[in-house]
Amino acid sequence: QVQLVESGGGLVQPGGSLRVSCTASGNIFRMGWYRQAPGKQRELVALISSSSSTNYADSVKDRFTISRDNAKNTVYLQMNSLKPEDTAVYYCYGRDIFFREYWGQGIQVTVSS
Repeated sequence: QVQLVESGGGLVQPGGSLRVSCTASGNIFRMGWYRQAPGKQRELVALISSSSSTNYADSVKDRFTISRDNAKNTVYLQMNSLKPEDTAVYYCYGRDIFFREYWGQGIQVTVSS
């Protein structure tokens, strides 16, 4: 069983930046981030494969950047030009080569003045 541990959330002002990280306890093929705002469904933010191919939600393209360090089993999400609508609980996601899925416990990101 792979564990995903997130870090780096918090409160930031609109227009600011924040980086969140997620470290897996084992090898994960595809890693990424989803988010869930109050009263809304969980939605994809960004995904990255072990070969570093990426895909992003339209709402975060050109503002967020996902990257990973395979040696550390860690994925990063750099969030720039943050907006109040980015406020959500951000969940780390992982999928191994057997298509088993894993989730982190979630980390709060709040964008507010």
